[in-house]
Parts: sequence; C-alpha cells; structure tokens
Amino acid sequence: MTPPDSHLTVHDDALPARKASISREDLLAAALALIGPHRSVSTLSLREVAREAGIAPNSFYRQFRDMDELTVALIDLAGRSLRTIIGESRQRAASSDRSVIRLSVETFFEQLRADDRLLHVLLREGSAGSDAFKQAVERELNYFEEELCVDLIRLAHADNGARLHEPHLVAKAITRLVFAMGGTALDQPPERDPEMIEQTAQMLRMIITGARTIAGYPPTR
Repeated sequence: MTPPDSHLTVHDDALPARKASISREDLLAAALALIGPHRSVSTLSLREVAREAGIAPNSFYRQFRDMDELTVALIDLAGRSLRTIIGESRQRAASSDRSVIRLSVETFFEQLRADDRLLHVLLREGSAGSDAFKQAVERELNYFEEELCVDLIRLAHADNGARLHEPHLVAKAITRLVFAMGGTALDQPPERDPEMIEQTAQMLRMIITGARTIAGYPPTR
C-alpha cells in the first residue's frame, strides 16, 4: 500500500533549481553575480555560490577544492580580461592621433563603471583578501608591468629614439598608480571620474617625462 505522504517525497535531483552538471565557468559566473563594488569575493561562502549556481554544495568540489581556489581563478581571469581590454585600447591609440596614456586611462575607468565585476575583484582582493589572494593579484600586476614595459620601450624608441630610465620601474610605477586610483574611484561617485582621469593621465605623463629626463644623464654613483 502506498504511504499517504509519499507524494511529498522529492529527490534532490528532481528539484528544478538543481543542475545535473556544473562547469568551472558556471561557478565563476555565479560568484561574480554575487559581488560588486561594496562586496568582496572573499566574503562569499561556498553555499552562497552553490545556491546561485543552482547546485548542491557538494557538487562544488567537482570543480574547485575550496573557495580560495575559486577566488584565485577569478583573479587570474580578471587579469587576463583587463590586459586584453587595455591592449586593445593601446592598439586603437596607435592607429589614431589620440594619446595612448589618455585613452588607456579612459578605458580603465570605463570598465570600472561598466559593472565590470572582474575588475572589482582585482582592485579589492589585493588589499582585503587573504595572503593567497594578494599573491594572485600581485602576479597579475606583474604581468601588466611586463607587457607595459615592452610597450613603453617600443613607444619611446618610436619617438625619435628616446630612452627611458629603468623602464621596468616606470611600468611598475604606472601600474601601481592606476590601480590605486581605480581603488579610490570605486568609493567615489562617477561624477568625479573626469577629474580623476585627468589627474591620473597627468601623473602618468610626469612619470614618463621624468624617466626620459633621467635617461639623458649618466647614472648616479
């Protein structure tokens, strides 16, 4: 005889909110959907991400060991995405009369305001996350600096064979400044962006001008 309450028994895999399979990309997208300018990925719990992705918490472990591994993967993804975007802006500037510095800074701020949560991950986890997160952000910053160093040398040489003093330090100074200004901008209203873009572009020009000037003199002993 069928138990009177059998119609209430529902297996987990029959629930419409649960997915039969999940990918790493699905979980990364779920984590991104939960964060924003005022919430860091390091504050998320595994259960929150699993719920957003529509899976049982245990299914999370098929793709990531823990939330730390997911966060590091997000940071890596954020770095690759932003490097591609900034690289494209430099190419656009090279084929036009616009300043590479100005266009790159404008592009950075546009991404900041376009609800680019990947960029928020880079800006927040380097200061608020765990040591593992900070190391992952540092690694991404180093990638930016390496690529920028190559670009700076190329652009300087194209300008009548100009040289930069310690181009790798110039790239480091530029990268750290832009990310610091971006972190500040997150806590400012968008109406402040034109002012901050202008200030950032001017500071970058000062760094490059100083490096070119120093390169015209013998190194200090």
